[in-house]
Amino acid sequence: MKRLRNSIFATAAVAVACILGTASAKAQEFTVQGDLVSSYVWRGVYQTGASFQPTLGFSIGDFSVTAWGSTDFDGNKSSEGLASKEIDLTAAYTLGESGPTLSVASLWWAGQGAGKYFNFKSHETAHFFEAGLAYTLPCEKLPLSMAWYLMFAGADKNEEGKQNYSSYCELNYPFSVKSVDLNATVGFVPYKTYTVGYGNSGFAFQTYSSSSSSSSMITTMPPIRLFSSFLVILMMLGTTPSGCSSM
Repeated sequence: MKRLRNSIFATAAVAVACILGTASAKAQEFTVQGDLVSSYVWRGVYQTGASFQPTLGFSIGDFSVTAWGSTDFDGNKSSEGLASKEIDLTAAYTLGESGPTLSVASLWWAGQGAGKYFNFKSHETAHFFEAGLAYTLPCEKLPLSMAWYLMFAGADKNEEGKQNYSSYCELNYPFSVKSVDLNATVGFVPYKTYTVGYGNSGFAFQTYSSSSSSSSMITTMPPIRLFSSFLVILMMLGTTPSGCSSM
C-alpha cells in the first residue's frame, strides 16, 4: 500500500513538472485575496456566521493551485464556541481556452483544536477528497457554467465505513446590473448522501440563490471583497438539510 501511494505521488509530481515545463512560456499569475461574508453557506448548508475567507492562488498557463480558508470570529473563551475553521487545497487544469476544467481538492473543516491535519489514513482522516469537472458554455450571451463534484476518498463514509461517493452539481449564470456583479445559482444533489450535511434521501434541489459582490480597492493592500448573498428559495425533495456534522 505504501509503495502504491509513493507511486501515485511520484506520478503526480511528474505530471505537474510536465505541465509546468510546457507552460513555461505562458503567463504566470499570483492571487492574494480576502473576503468578508455575513454568513458562510456551503452548497446550501449553513456553516457559520460572519467569517473572513482568505485565498492564495498561483496559475501558469492552464494549470492552477489554490489555497482557500475560512474562519469565523468565535474564540476559545468559555462564553464562546470554538472557531469554525476550514482549509481547502485545490489543483485544477483547463483543457484549452474553452474546454472543461478538471480539479482535485482536499476539503478540511474539522475546526479549531481538531489537530492531526496531516493524518491521511482512510478511516481516521478528517479530509474529504473531491474530484470536479466544470464547463462554461463558449457563448458570450449565455455564459452558463456547469459543475459536478464527487467525493472519492477520505472522511465521506457511511456507518459501515464504506465510501459514499457523495456528489453535488451546480449551475451558475453570471450577469451585471450597472456596476454590480450578480450571479444566479442552482445546486442539487443527484442521489442520497450521508456525512456531508445535505441530509437528503435521494435526488434533491439543494438551493436556488442569487448573490452580488463589490470590491473595495486599497492601493497598498490586496483587494478585499464584501459579499452579500440572498437565499431566494431552499427546496428539498426529501428531508430538510442540516448542518455538517463535522462542523
